[in-house]
Amino acid sequence: MSDGVQVHRGEAPLILAFPHTGLDLVDVEAGFVSPWLARRDADWWIDQLYAFAADLGATMVRTTVSRSVIDVNRDPSGASLYPGMATTELCPTTTFDGEPLYAGAAPDAAEIARRRTRWFDPYHAALSAEIARLRAAHDTVVVYDAHSIRSHVPRLFDGELPQFNIGTNNGATCGPALAHAVEARCAASGLGHVLDGRFRGGWTTRHYGRPETGVHAIQMELAIRGYMDEPDMPAPGIWPPAYDSARAAPLAATLSDIVKACLAFAHA
Repeated sequence: MSDGVQVHRGEAPLILAFPHTGLDLVDVEAGFVSPWLARRDADWWIDQLYAFAADLGATMVRTTVSRSVIDVNRDPSGASLYPGMATTELCPTTTFDGEPLYAGAAPDAAEIARRRTRWFDPYHAALSAEIARLRAAHDTVVVYDAHSIRSHVPRLFDGELPQFNIGTNNGATCGPALAHAVEARCAASGLGHVLDGRFRGGWTTRHYGRPETGVHAIQMELAIRGYMDEPDMPAPGIWPPAYDSARAAPLAATLSDIVKACLAFAHA
């Protein structure tokens, strides 16, 4: 591991990316209102939920750095991925609910550039290298960007989020057969799903998804309730709950079917 990047290499034509499971506040912790608030919006335990994928030969790329320090799934130029909609920045200044993250001044342009060089660039260098390695060995490679979020975040979306939120940027980042295969596994679970709804895929999916070159990218945003108990509102002492593999097992079984469908698409 270097610069907060962890890589588990497999030989199958599938990469799972984990941009938001990191909790490390590195050298900027003192600037936040509180460490708990700065970590609150992590994609809790997603890397553990998908741990089974290692046995399927998947490669996994993960940053250990918190998204509150720098969000490696945002456009590095600072351009919004969802113009006109509430979202968080490359270096977020608020939580998902709009609460200020910084006790004093937010990072300026020079600080944002430093964080990009220190943590954003190494993550994407590692991800790019793994894509190139596997693409050299396979005609088709799938990049599966793994996420989760609380089921209710009124500032970001209305009502309750479906269990499975599949993002392909309206079909631009992967072949239709891959999107249909993933959607079919979600539908078979009997749980709610949507294709290219509120979450159409972040920068990772949009940047790397180039079906014409053999690289197909898809994002999966899970509602957290599928694998852990959610309070009405997170608070210190109750958030996050510890990871419970038995509680998560039913959802993990469906995710295993989804990941296997991605592999089948890549091998076809």
